[in-house]
Amino acid sequence: MKFSEKLNDYIEQLSCTGKDICNLSGISAASLSRYRNGERVPEFGTKPFEDLCCALAQISAQKGELQITADAVKKAFVSCDDFVSTDKELLRKNFNTLLSALNVNLTQLCQYTNYDASAIFRIRNGSRKPGDAERFASAVASFVTRTMQMPSEIAAVAELIGCDIDEIYDLSVRYAKIKSWLLKQPVQKAESNSVSKFLSKLDDFDLNEYIKVIKFDELKVPSVPFQIPSSKTYFGIKEMMESELDFLKSTVLSKSSAPVIMYSDMPMKEMAKDPEFPKKWMFGMAMMLKKGLHLHQIHNLDRSFDEMMLGLESWIPMYMTGQISPYYFKNAPNDVFLHFLKVSGIAALSGEAVAGYHSDGKYYLTKVKREVEYYRKRAEEMLKNAYPLMEIYRSERKNELNAFLLADIKTAGKRRSILSSLPLYTISDELLNRILTRNNIDAELKEKIKEYAKTQRQQIKIILENERIEDEIPDFVQENFTKSPPMLELSGIFCEEDIPYNEEEYTAHLKESMAFAEHNPNYTLKCSTAHAFNNLKIIIHEGQWVMVSKGKTPAIHFVIRHPKLRSAIECFIPPITEDE
Repeated sequence: MKFSEKLNDYIEQLSCTGKDICNLSGISAASLSRYRNGERVPEFGTKPFEDLCCALAQISAQKGELQITADAVKKAFVSCDDFVSTDKELLRKNFNTLLSALNVNLTQLCQYTNYDASAIFRIRNGSRKPGDAERFASAVASFVTRTMQMPSEIAAVAELIGCDIDEIYDLSVRYAKIKSWLLKQPVQKAESNSVSKFLSKLDDFDLNEYIKVIKFDELKVPSVPFQIPSSKTYFGIKEMMESELDFLKSTVLSKSSAPVIMYSDMPMKEMAKDPEFPKKWMFGMAMMLKKGLHLHQIHNLDRSFDEMMLGLESWIPMYMTGQISPYYFKNAPNDVFLHFLKVSGIAALSGEAVAGYHSDGKYYLTKVKREVEYYRKRAEEMLKNAYPLMEIYRSERKNELNAFLLADIKTAGKRRSILSSLPLYTISDELLNRILTRNNIDAELKEKIKEYAKTQRQQIKIILENERIEDEIPDFVQENFTKSPPMLELSGIFCEEDIPYNEEEYTAHLKESMAFAEHNPNYTLKCSTAHAFNNLKIIIHEGQWVMVSKGKTPAIHFVIRHPKLRSAIECFIPPITEDE
């Protein structure tokens, strides 16, 4: 069967018109006519192709007669005799991987390749495809080959494309292998993608369950005095591990409630080999949090992207407490000397070493008042030079979050969201009231939710006057309502109560969302088979910030501005999960 025949077959099955498809997909009537009469076939992975598949799935959901998913439509179209799958989506994904892994300077790349910065941005987020995939890959490969010529840079390239460093010292060979990798190498599976791992762990993480597992509620802050000399010097890896634990003990057992400031660019590899040290270190950190201390952690992000994400992943349990403020330095520390500084109200631990010779360094712990004051002032000055890695909002900071979002309304830039349910601002008062009544929501919470929905509508209306908003929603099928029904999206009011849709309510809200899109030209609703998260929503204000919101356990919002991390999440594509 040809593509045109399959498309016309779907139109007949769904008893819909070309106009219905054009309205939902954004495809022009002329283009759709060419698809239907066989003059043209859309490219796999392009926006028109994706939007066409989503439009047919939405019509199916709206009519409720056939359960046709966007994924099923894609598979049917790809199997058509005249459908040719291109490698442009693969190229886009590999291009994004290369930029993140090698920390490529985008300004220099644009100048070298003669691509406009806005064009590169659209290629990265998938809203545009390179006209000539081979030419684009050639330009990128040439730039990377000529700008990355230090041994460490060549080693990074070799690691990325999966070859031996000796193979690519020759410029022509390096260029050919990078180009080939961009066009042909299979992309990493979604489960091994570091951003996907980070977001999935955040989606699954339950702070209450974690507290039970580590018996955090049963921890008691000891009051037995801990005696160490007023100052002590430590040498070698074993003593350095001892010094960190001594600092934690001194801080936990003191009467001081002063915030703790921590920074280290020391490698943790050797310390992590000791099976007991990480457990003891985590216990000490848990005790500081149990005591109620606030921690200012300056992260060292001068490392590979995967390492950076892995490090942040390990901090998730502590971030969720709301007692951690994470920071980073824009300018990476030099690669000759290593530094370490942790300061509490009672003690200071300072360390120094030469890069590559960590075990030959020295750590110094002091409780001498004047020395602690000196180190504290130094730590506070470091903090003034640091930038917030992310703002973390829990329920106690609700007003600050609302103020931030309100102030951002007038800021220019496209907004894009990846949602695990339908947006609240597209629901009618009548349907919202029906859902709340069926779920026996008490009067006080009901009014709070209705007021929140009203505020959401007002804010979205203002944004849509001048800016575009694109929401990507999961394509729910009937069996999902039995296994895991979608919930009302209430993270913005830090609601810890699940309020599920039934199938009829969700279908009604979906219709209202599609009607909202039809009446607002600047609003796009996309239906996706990628149902990656159950408890997260990601809002992207392109070029400004990314907000990752978790609905419960606990409800929390992470607003991320760090360019590398923000860009990675901006380009994140949820993995498609196959139905069992």
